[in-house]
Order: sequence, then C-alpha cells, then structure tokens
Amino acid sequence: MTKDTAPVFLERVTSIDLFRGFTMFLLIGESTHLYGYFGSFEGSIIMQFLNTQFHHHEWHGLNFWDLIQPFFMFIVGVAIPFAVANRVRKGDSSKQILHHALKRSLLLFSLGWGLYCIGAGEIVFRFQDVLAQLSVTYLVAFLIRRKSFSFQLVFTLIILLLSDLAYRFFPVVGFNQPWEAYHNLGAWMNIKIEGVEKTSVWASINAIPTIAHTVWGVLFGQLLMSDRPAKKKIQLMLIAGCAALLIGFSLDWMNITPIIKKIATSSFVFASGGWAILALCFFYWVIDVKKLLVDSSKFFIIVGMNCIAIYLFFEIGGAFLVKDVFTPFTKLMFSWNGSLTVDITNSICMWFTMWYFCYWLYKNRIFIKI
Repeated sequence: MTKDTAPVFLERVTSIDLFRGFTMFLLIGESTHLYGYFGSFEGSIIMQFLNTQFHHHEWHGLNFWDLIQPFFMFIVGVAIPFAVANRVRKGDSSKQILHHALKRSLLLFSLGWGLYCIGAGEIVFRFQDVLAQLSVTYLVAFLIRRKSFSFQLVFTLIILLLSDLAYRFFPVVGFNQPWEAYHNLGAWMNIKIEGVEKTSVWASINAIPTIAHTVWGVLFGQLLMSDRPAKKKIQLMLIAGCAALLIGFSLDWMNITPIIKKIATSSFVFASGGWAILALCFFYWVIDVKKLLVDSSKFFIIVGMNCIAIYLFFEIGGAFLVKDVFTPFTKLMFSWNGSLTVDITNSICMWFTMWYFCYWLYKNRIFIKI
C-alpha cells in the first residue's frame, strides 16, 4: 500500500464537474415528472422514443435512464483521488482523511435510509436509495484506492463473479430463479431486511456488485491525475469503455447473464460501466482537451457543485413545493391549451427554479457537502 500524496500542482479537470452536473441536472428533470409527459405525444415517434429512454427498463434490457445511477456512482469514484489529494495538500493526516471518509459514508447511509422513513410514520428498513447504496460503494472504493491498478480491477471482477454465482446457486426454494423478478436472491434479502412478505423489485444488495462502478471511477480518476499525455488517457478510456460494453452485452446476447438493472447483474454493471467510462472520455475530450463549450458547461457545473443538497431537496418533495407557487399562474396563462400544456410548463418552471437555487448557492460560495 502506498502513501497518499498530493501533486505539486493539481490542475482542475473541468470535465469531472461537468459530468457530475449534467447527471444531476437530468435527475432534477426527473423529479419534476417532466419525462412522464413524453408518452402523451402519441403521434410523435421522437417523443415516444424519449419516453422509453427516460424511464427505467421494466426488467431485462437497458434504457438510457438506467445509466444515471451508475454515472453518479462512477463519477463519485473519479472524484475520490482529487478530493484526497486536496486534503493532503491542506495538511490533513491519513487518520483525518479516513475519519472524514467514515463519517461521510455513515451520513450517506443515514440520509438514504431516512428518505424512506419520511412520511412513513414509522421506521422502515429499505436501502435501495442511491445514497444508501453509494455509502457502501464509496467506502470500499476509498479503502482500496491506494492498492495497485491490478488489485482494484481484480477485486471488482471477483465481486461481480461472486454476485453472479450467488444469484445462480441460491438454495432457497421460491427464490432460486436468478433472473426472475421477486424470485431471486435480491428479493429474498429484501424480505429479510424489510420484514415483509413482498417488497420492492429493486434489490438492496445491489450495493455489492455496483462497488465496481465506484472503484472503476477511482481508477480513471487516478488516470486523469497522472502525467500521461491527454491522447494516451483518451485511448485508455476508449479501450476500457468499449471492452466493458463488449463484455456486458456479450453476456446478455449469449444468454449467459441478462442485463437487469433492478438486481444489478454482472452484465448490467459491465455495460453501464462501459457507458460511464465513455461518457467521461467524451466530456474530457470536449472540455479539457479541445476546450470546446467551456463557458456553456458552467450551466451544468453549477448543479454539480451542490449535488447532494439539490438531490435531498427534490427527494423530500421540494420540487412540488415549487410547483404550488407556479400552478395558479400557469393555469391562468395556458389552460386554454389543455392540462398537458399546464403540466409541462409547471415542470419546466420547477426544473429551472431548482437550477437557479443551485446558481444562488454557487454565486454566494455556499457549497453544502458531507
């Protein structure tokens, strides 16, 4: 294990902030229910396509929206080496950095869990929220970040293999159909954790295989921090991203392991991880290498600077508090064109109001972090 060190000059990689902000901006849009209205345009092939892609796949398959959580978990991993290096540069000891990571993981877990308890009237044991899942993947990725590239890669491959085997050979009758909804290991674990007869199709143990997303993020964060030429970094990201896609989709097409996000199958982790790597490569090439769209990228970066704050805001219903403000005015101005126009206008107003909230925080140098 090597000791954490900070580069003499740590250049900010703007593409990381853009990738995070872009992902969070899309999540804000989802919180306004705007994407749910795409399906109302029955005569439009484009809107029907968007309606499909901006919703999770029902079970076996992969839509664009299935990539959002992997993107977020991956980009958290990418940021870890930079965050640690900044703390080292400020004089933090290894013990202080570890303490901060443990505290952050606990807070993420508590917030993710607490979101399910709000409005329930009782304590519920559900851990499918991205923050609760991230608390596990973040901590593991942080703890092994100083291991070699080979160790971290093999570690994630072993996790994926063991997860795959666990689903295949789980011995409990009724839950030994690995790729069937509600009849697999993930469903059984949900029942045991939540103490109910039937629970969500989303598995709490998804946090285990998706450790790979955050660890892979660390590896590519370390790559971006390295002194390799930009061209070499892009080549490595392209090769790794395409290889992960090939593995993921091959496992699915060859009927070995289907791509199923809701139980985070190994093929899903590979495929979504591949897209995450290629997305980072694209943003890095456009922003940090070619210096294109640098000014306009700030629109998304502003959101990424307070990503946890805005996520919690809309998860506790903040978006619909905003909706109550706009509804009387949108009804007055657009009701003549039908309720769909009113609803879409409300959603757009909610979306950009929450963006402006992020802008206000950014402008006033208020960054809510945990």
